[in-house]
Amino acid sequence: MTDASSHGPHSSGDRSSFGFRDVDAREKVKMVRGVFDSVASNYDVMNDLMSVGVHRIWKDIAAAKLNPRPGETILDVAGGTGDMARRYSKMARAAQERRGGEDANVIVLDYNAEMILAGVHKGGEPEMQWSVGDAMNLPLPDASVDAYSISFGIRNVAHIDKALAEARRVLKPGGRFLCLEFSRPTTTPIRKVYDAWSFHAIPRIGGWVAKDRDSYQYLVESIRRFPDQDTFKGMIEDAGFRRVSVTNLSGGIAAIHHGWAI
Repeated sequence: MTDASSHGPHSSGDRSSFGFRDVDAREKVKMVRGVFDSVASNYDVMNDLMSVGVHRIWKDIAAAKLNPRPGETILDVAGGTGDMARRYSKMARAAQERRGGEDANVIVLDYNAEMILAGVHKGGEPEMQWSVGDAMNLPLPDASVDAYSISFGIRNVAHIDKALAEARRVLKPGGRFLCLEFSRPTTTPIRKVYDAWSFHAIPRIGGWVAKDRDSYQYLVESIRRFPDQDTFKGMIEDAGFRRVSVTNLSGGIAAIHHGWAI
């Protein structure tokens, strides 16, 4: 995991942020792929160490907010090793056992094949299927999914607005959008403590455990550059979503943005 706070727009034109640097958007795609190629094998262990396990609580809250249902097609973008998809599958199956209905279909899509392979190795649920694909150019037809989620991934795309537009395109009328992402702490004391932890501890942990300090330095910096809660809410609304809500977690260290394709 990592930190929070925002320093302006994530990307502009064909430029995009890579940590604290601005790079060509096409170059960012390659650079982010390199980061996740490097961290894939240690990704889940590092998440536990960096967040002291709190990311699991955040993910449980987000999955409950999405409320998976029997028979739905749920797309989990930047799904990585499948943490969220496993939650969705189990929740949809539990609802199916209570009230009947068809099996859910949970699609895990990630740009990085190494992350997908790590997830497949970890094991899945019967409802899950794995796919390599681009959040900015989803390999799915219009109005084909009931729910779209992206967790700790949208800050890594080259153009957030394009990813949001694709989310809106593939959702059915009345479909649900959910994004779990690091955000901006809501109080100065929380921000100071979190800044100290993220900038000093997390890259060091990455160096010790994953033998890759630089990739975790990027992940810390990428959160700093991500838009704050209200700015990101406006971007989601600009993409055509309605009734967009924000739920802060752990004092705004992370936030859930939820909206409807109405």
